[in-house]
Amino acid sequence: MKTEETTFPISEVREQFPALKRTYKGNQVAYFDGPGGSQVVKSAIQAIAQYMENGGANLHGCFPSSWETEAIIEEAKSAVADFLGVQVNEVAFGANMTTLTYAISRALGKKWGTNDEIVVTEMDHRANVDPWLQLAEDRGLKVRWIKVDTETLTLDLSDLNEVINDKTRLVAIGMASNAVGTIVDMAPIVKRAKEVGALVAADAVHAAPHIAIDRDRQGIDILLCSAYKFFGPHIGIAAIKEEILKNLEPYKLVPAPSYYPDNLETGTQNHEGIAGIGPAIQFFASFGEGETRRERIQTGIERIEAYENYLAARLRDGLSAIEKVKVFAAARDVPKTPTIAFQVAGVAPEEVCKIMAEEHGIFVASGHFYASTLADRLDINKSGGWIRAGLAPYNTEEEVDRLIRAVAAL
Repeated sequence: MKTEETTFPISEVREQFPALKRTYKGNQVAYFDGPGGSQVVKSAIQAIAQYMENGGANLHGCFPSSWETEAIIEEAKSAVADFLGVQVNEVAFGANMTTLTYAISRALGKKWGTNDEIVVTEMDHRANVDPWLQLAEDRGLKVRWIKVDTETLTLDLSDLNEVINDKTRLVAIGMASNAVGTIVDMAPIVKRAKEVGALVAADAVHAAPHIAIDRDRQGIDILLCSAYKFFGPHIGIAAIKEEILKNLEPYKLVPAPSYYPDNLETGTQNHEGIAGIGPAIQFFASFGEGETRRERIQTGIERIEAYENYLAARLRDGLSAIEKVKVFAAARDVPKTPTIAFQVAGVAPEEVCKIMAEEHGIFVASGHFYASTLADRLDINKSGGWIRAGLAPYNTEEEVDRLIRAVAAL
């Protein structure tokens, strides 16, 4: 895990995000709500506006605006392919990760029955749990859980060979916890899944902005993420291995394409949003080095990761030093995203967030963030959940210190 970056061009980065100019009640706004949705880079905003200004169109027309739309979609898929380490024909877009997961689960479930099992984890966002649970209920499948170790805030893999067995058809894993930031050690889980011939579906929504991803090297079959978490528009992204996608039979309208990857893209897509995906990915590449866009994206993410982790360590240490603050984080040697969950003794999480915004111009959020099983296991739902501060490459040391001082003032 990269942990320090002393030459990060923070001023240059901040110039690319118009939202950072906002003030609230006399304070310069500091955005710490990136895990719920990052701010959008200017180049993506411009691409979205340009598409709409030039005249949009639906596909398969015999006129320029239709051809241009098709070209924009193809380029966006090419950028995603380089971003995730996949083929262009393995990329499909949708409304969001949740909607895509429901479509994929229903399509896969057509061939599964009462002798089959699905595995989910207690650490995941419910978008990578409930579609599979509901499929299991509909089809009579058995569900097994990989439990969380509430002391270490990592997954408990002690009974992995029993949980993932010869009846397992799919294992759904979140690559990183959107609540406490733990980056999951996927290797032993994937290894066991492959031993029994199970598919691996990975939720990379929280991970994608912070760590370099290589779907095939990591042994993932179905990978999902969302562009609005990495400085782009609200578009869901699925990257599914070709041999799986070409045999997938999603529920769709009869005249809609049956060929892949279009078979997963039901209805007219958000073309203007798709226009903003490429520029959002190019933001990562702009910090990297290499001969190919893929290389520049990977090295760019690594550079951003180092800077974010430097800030995250500063924030965790600062908050942990405050007597009435409890930080929920795995041990120092466990890789984490720059996402910090905490509580303040005697003050409800929602009230803390209101004070941060109204008195300091600091935007943080509270709740269980749809990681509700983890919140239940940690017994924090009854006290209002966590306060979550997430860092992005546009955050600064000064903003981190502002947050620490503001919490200390409580």
